[in-house]
Amino acid sequence: MKLEKSGKILVVDDDNDVLYTARLVLRELFEKVDTINRPGLIPESMKSCRYDVILLDMNYSRGSTSGKDGLDWLGKILRIDPQVRVVTTTAYGEINLAVQAMKAGAADFITKPWSRDQLTEIFKNGSAIRHSQKEKIVSTRGDSKKTPDEKYPKILSRSPVMEQIMETIKTVAATNANVLIMGENGTGKELVARALHFESMRKHNIFVHVDLGAIPDTLFESELFGHTRGAFTDAREERAGRFETASGGTLFLDEIGNLTLPLQAKILTAIQNREIIRLGSNHPVPVNVRIVSATNMPLFQMADSFEFRQDLLYRINTVEITLPPLRERREDIGLIADYYLKYFSAQYNKNGITIRQDTVKKLTDYHWPGNIRELAHSIERAVILSKSKTLTNDDFILKIKSNAASPFAEPAIRVEDFEKRAVSSALTKHNGNLSKASEELGIARSTLYRKIARFGMEN
Repeated sequence: MKLEKSGKILVVDDDNDVLYTARLVLRELFEKVDTINRPGLIPESMKSCRYDVILLDMNYSRGSTSGKDGLDWLGKILRIDPQVRVVTTTAYGEINLAVQAMKAGAADFITKPWSRDQLTEIFKNGSAIRHSQKEKIVSTRGDSKKTPDEKYPKILSRSPVMEQIMETIKTVAATNANVLIMGENGTGKELVARALHFESMRKHNIFVHVDLGAIPDTLFESELFGHTRGAFTDAREERAGRFETASGGTLFLDEIGNLTLPLQAKILTAIQNREIIRLGSNHPVPVNVRIVSATNMPLFQMADSFEFRQDLLYRINTVEITLPPLRERREDIGLIADYYLKYFSAQYNKNGITIRQDTVKKLTDYHWPGNIRELAHSIERAVILSKSKTLTNDDFILKIKSNAASPFAEPAIRVEDFEKRAVSSALTKHNGNLSKASEELGIARSTLYRKIARFGMEN
């Protein structure tokens, strides 16, 4: 089964290696990924395609680090398509430049070198928000027939510990009660949030995911509550915030434990009053949202030590759902592994791959410090590098517990690691034939030479 991809992406950067890496990472995930190495080509590209997300480098003049080029082009892009999600990027991660870009209308900012996970997550979120905005327009016309987002799997479980949680989700979803989801990183908190939405009466309206940990304090009000034209320098047009966008649907406040006390107060006011005031305006705007929050932090202890507002905790915690780590629901490991095996086999056109039974036991016995997210990454890596139709113990590199670091730390997968494995796999597949390897990777032989040298793969 070939999984349907959605989302149209444009990457603008004068570094051809960056463009190659972006294509490598994104082409398996999105419907269309275009790359251009000169910003002057942007208008023509946007004329031929309406992109969901544009990744825009901020510097194009030799030696320039000011970001002026990028800011100029950001304004031009938004004049062509005010609704496109623009993510700005630079190797010079100055907070002032990030603030300028986001005040000028950028949806997000990412510093080079970015990790594969950072890049894919930021594009998935941007594409989902863009599509949600389109769906909301359709909904207001009364002809929406939306179904749950098929990019996200249903919660897979056969374990007793999850049975009660599934019952709670079904019971609570039918109400408008605010829900707090707690659990370690990678336990599936977003899946629970989406399940609550799609089991609810709000399922035909929008679901908006906000990663609160990724929004700088200086941009918080603009992002959450919106702004008016002229509210600050470069605010060229009015813009709705996440609360307004989510009105009628569900607002998922992810990583809510990362908020500072002043920002907690602003969120509390919006939830209590069921209205927001755009930055630069004095007029309250009523909003009808169902709040679902999530965190991996101990909010109750934080409230006791006055690091988290107790009144906000009570507002978001009408019902609490605590997800168990994967090591406490081992009956589900094989089931989840099978799902991701089919998913990634279809994504990478390697259908028919199975996992040997003794390897399934190895996976079941492992402690999975990164939980479901780590399991998914391990399956994906094994599928990408597999040389046969059967995955064995040798296809999985599992971390041994270490006393030197927290057993719950998540494994990091860098773009460079992914890229190196892809190059190595192509060279092995074609017995070192550089022409065939470069053709499969979609890059020039000269680029492949440089990558082989950079990764120390000459011998």
